[in-house]
Amino acid sequence: MRQDRKPVVEFWYEFASTYSYLSAMRIETLASDYGVEIAWRPFLLGPIFKKQGWPTSPFNLYPAKGHYMWRDMERLCRQYGLPFTLPSPFPQDALLAARIAHAAQNQPWIGAFTRAVFIAEFGQGLNIADESLMAELLLEIGAPARTALSTAQSRENKISLRAAVTEAEKLGIFGAPSFVIPGGDLYWGDDRLEQALEAAGNLVETDA
Repeated sequence: MRQDRKPVVEFWYEFASTYSYLSAMRIETLASDYGVEIAWRPFLLGPIFKKQGWPTSPFNLYPAKGHYMWRDMERLCRQYGLPFTLPSPFPQDALLAARIAHAAQNQPWIGAFTRAVFIAEFGQGLNIADESLMAELLLEIGAPARTALSTAQSRENKISLRAAVTEAEKLGIFGAPSFVIPGGDLYWGDDRLEQALEAAGNLVETDA
């Protein structure tokens, strides 16, 4: 009898995104509960926002929306037992972290690295554009820091990350976090994480 492979949910996240922080800290445990696997897909929202005429985060452009978001983050982090510190500036320059994660998306330490960056940024208020901080985080999780940083800054990886942004746009992604399940259905927002995982998990039954 054929053994079904677990369905894969693509987790598209941006390191400067507050709600991506919440999903990144929860997704591996929840994915295991729902019987699905995660494909880590770091990308950059900046180029997508610019095409919409937004020079920065909409949470900065619309003060009332930003005020609500920070209060919402305080409540949700308290609910999930996560540390929370307002980073300055916001949004952070996430380019280096995104390049490292993009190059390492198939490495066994991608989840640990992603969580470490988010904790440093939104849990401790540290500057994730700092290369020395990235090296420290890589070493802490047991990753080859020198190789990871070198690969991240390679021409090939920079081009590949730009291509990932284009792929995100083609998938209809306009914000983060976003989740794409087999078949192409898109779910946006941390509050849709469980719904996306459940929908993907149900595909095992309908495919049997």
